[in-house]
Order: sequence, then structure tokens, then C-alpha cells
Amino acid sequence: MRKRHVWPVRMLLVGLPVSLFFGKILAFPFLPGWPIFAVALVAAILAPTDAALGQAVISNPNVPERPRRALTVESGLNDGLALPAVLLFTSLAAEAMDRSNTDWIVFSAKQLLLGPLAGAIAGLVGGTVLLWAKRHMTTSDTFEGISAIALAGGSYLAATLIDGNGFIAAFVAGLSFGNVVKGRCKFIYEFTESEGQLLTWGAFFLLGLTLVPEAVRHLDMPMLAIIILSLFVTRPLAIWISLIGTDASPVTRIFFGWFGPRGLATALFALLVVSKIDHALAEPVLLLAVNAVWISALLHGLSAAPGARWYAAKVAKMGECAEMKPVEASAKPLKTQRQET
Repeated sequence: MRKRHVWPVRMLLVGLPVSLFFGKILAFPFLPGWPIFAVALVAAILAPTDAALGQAVISNPNVPERPRRALTVESGLNDGLALPAVLLFTSLAAEAMDRSNTDWIVFSAKQLLLGPLAGAIAGLVGGTVLLWAKRHMTTSDTFEGISAIALAGGSYLAATLIDGNGFIAAFVAGLSFGNVVKGRCKFIYEFTESEGQLLTWGAFFLLGLTLVPEAVRHLDMPMLAIIILSLFVTRPLAIWISLIGTDASPVTRIFFGWFGPRGLATALFALLVVSKIDHALAEPVLLLAVNAVWISALLHGLSAAPGARWYAAKVAKMGECAEMKPVEASAKPLKTQRQET
């Protein structure tokens, strides 16, 4: 990843801002009368992707490792990078609807500064304590896994107690914790990945049970147009632009552009902002986000397996470079491996 990081870096640092820009431009005609910052908020909520809905792609061994890794890294980081934009546009939209509100600058500053501060400290302290406990043999794998979940919850709680953003705090705590531990506690990675999948499935179940039926009843043509444009135009165009000048082939750009499912981040961001903006905007924003999630889950879920097979066949036919080949296909005679080493 350190050697071949250009694709996810470009998609995060170029593709995400471009997606926000095009999302706002394309959604604006369908939201007449909305403040520009409220339209930008919709674009920011629809920007992050969720790898959980693309498991058939990132777990398919026939798809080369490099594209799978790029999609995994992008979807794992873009929600954390999109959240500051969501908070900023939430504050600006609230201020635009209520001119008497002068606290939006203070609110945004606290959310964007105190949250990362709480998360960085929690992750640093948690990682240091865990390594100390391992050196002194005062812990075991089972309790290490539980400690990771406790650290995520603790960082969230600490941030909310000081008026910071709990989501950003948990995100930064994970980055800080991982930087301290650096792979020395392998069970934690396995535990959090498996438990994370379980929590993700539970969250999708609750989302479908409580929010989707109401959202479907309010799905209209302008809302559907925004969602379709986001899925078929905004992200593909942003990803294509972000990978210009790289070694990504047109097939890879198309593949990356489509497999950007909207998932829990979109729904949670909408739930996060509904209490902060005017009621006239809060309900439409939430309904739009929930409809985007279930439509994306349907379309990307149906196309994940055949899309992965199509991409793998295309790459194999094109005969792309060695690092694009699946791990299973790269086996060589032992003598050749030694010579290359």
C-alpha cells in the first residue's frame, strides 16, 4: 500500500472534492428554493461510499489485489474526510435559514477541532496502554478485542462531553491507535473486522426496518433524479477526473466509478444533521439519504458479483502489469523467486 498508493490518494484528495462540486451542481435544479449550502449539504451526504455493500468485489480473488485494496482504502477513509464538510454545510445551512443564529462558527470549530483532539488522545493512550499490558503479560487476545470496542465508544463519549464530534473522534482514535500498535496485535484487527461486519448488518437491518418504508412513500421524481445522477454521473465523473495522469486504465476508472455504494455513512450523516437544520429541510434531507441507501444497496448488490467477474475478465484479457494480477496467479518456481529476491 505504501508503494502503490496513488489510486486511493487521488480518489480521496481529488475525487471526493470533485464529487462534492458536481453533486451540488447537478442537485441544484431539483431543489428549487433551497439555500446553496443546503444543496451542498445534500451533495456531501451522498458523497461517501461503503465497502460493506461491495463485498463481492473486494473479496473476489479473481479481481487483482491492487484495485481491491484501492476501493477498500477509499471507502474506509472517505466518510471521515466527508464528515467535516457535512458539519460545515450543516452549520451554514442552519445559519442561512435562521439569520439570528450567530453561533454556527463556534459550533463548527468545536466539532472540527475538539473531536479530533479527543480521538487522537484516546487512540494514543489506548494503544500505549495495550502494548504495555502485552509486554507485562497482563492481557489476552479476547480482552484485547473488547478493549478496541471500548476505545471506540470511549473516544466518542469523550468528544461529546467536550462538545466535539463523536464520529470524528472515533475515526481519529482508530487512526491514532493503529499508528501506535502498528500490527503488533493481530487479533484486534481480526476481531474488529468480524464484529464490525456484524454491527454493519444489524445497522442495515434496523435502517430498513425503521426508515426505509417511510422514505419509499415520499420518493418523488426530483428526489429520484438526484439519486440517479449521484450514482451514474457524479461519482463516475469525479473518479475518472481524479485518475487522469495515473496508470489506471479506462476499464479500471469505469469500475471504480461504479462501485461506490452509498451505505451507513450516508444514513448516519443525515440522522446527525436533522436536529441542526430547519425542519423544512431536515425531513427531505433524511428521506433523500435513506432512499439513496436502499437504491444503491439494490443496484450495487445486484451488480457486484457480475461486475467483478466482468472486470477480472477484462483485466486478464488486457494482460495488465504484474502487480494487477491476482495473488493466486503470481506463483512462480522457487528458483525464479529466489533470483528475483
